[in-house]
Amino acid sequence: MLDPAMIMLCLVIMAALAFDYINGFHDTANAIATCVSTRALSVKGAIFMAAFLNFAGAMISTKVAATIGKGIVDKDNVTQMVVLAGVLGAIIWDIVTWYYGLPSSSSHAIIGGVMGAVFAHAGINALKWAGLKKIILALIISPIIGTIFGFIFMVLVMRVFRNSSPGPLNKGFRRLQIASAAFMAFSHGTADAQKSMGIITMALLSYGILPTFDVPTWVKISCAVAMGLGTAAGGWRIIKTIGRDFVKLQPVHGFCVETAAAGVILGASSIGMPVSTTHVITSSILGVGISKRLTAVNWKVAQRILVAWVLTIPASALVAYLSYQVMSPLLGK
Repeated sequence: MLDPAMIMLCLVIMAALAFDYINGFHDTANAIATCVSTRALSVKGAIFMAAFLNFAGAMISTKVAATIGKGIVDKDNVTQMVVLAGVLGAIIWDIVTWYYGLPSSSSHAIIGGVMGAVFAHAGINALKWAGLKKIILALIISPIIGTIFGFIFMVLVMRVFRNSSPGPLNKGFRRLQIASAAFMAFSHGTADAQKSMGIITMALLSYGILPTFDVPTWVKISCAVAMGLGTAAGGWRIIKTIGRDFVKLQPVHGFCVETAAAGVILGASSIGMPVSTTHVITSSILGVGISKRLTAVNWKVAQRILVAWVLTIPASALVAYLSYQVMSPLLGK
């Protein structure tokens, strides 16, 4: 007879890998929306480039995984049901926002999901508020930095090339944008696959397989593969929202957006801060759009994106809370 605890652990691992897969197609737009909208790359070529580099980036570091796995809740309050309900909360919210084409944050979703599940299991005092404060502060500040970097980088580039004619300028930057999109895809892998690594390692620690929080190699590879496969599946709904509806971009704009955003994301990943890649790339687009003129930004789309941002943590927390309440009587805590 199978051990019920082992069955729960397997369910958690499958749910975390499913979240990574969904995160891949949900967040494909982060890396490639601008290069697709400027026609620097075809949709198929951009998606497969992003899939490969997401995989490569996911294998580089586990600092973000450690932040997610150890910074939200004390290990004594983590059960398999808590982890499973938290991941389900994030998955459901990601699917809802993908369906409506809203570039919400998978980082916010998984953090909100874990918070909601822990609250359902052990109450609000079980949360590590010191760790959560750092994580949420990074998630709030990163879009501001992304906007500023996008604006400044765009202004500097336009000043350097102010005497260049638009045709040759865009032709040159279309080539450079392929490199900047690759940079963005790699940085996305260093940040987003780490969240599922942290979740799975948290579950392994709770089960007792691991004595300390240390991400196993097989977890790194599994999460990187799931992220890469999800990215290869594409995410056209969100690509359209970011790359075409929000701000109309030329290759020079796309290059500035991707380079600025990737710099912010890699900087945050290097110190283990789980910033939202969605927020950073979208805010960089906003900064570039503002540098052109305020009317270059579709403020109706900006409002929809902002609503998704604000709702993500409480909505995914609520779904995770309800998931825990429904599943715990059926599967045990």
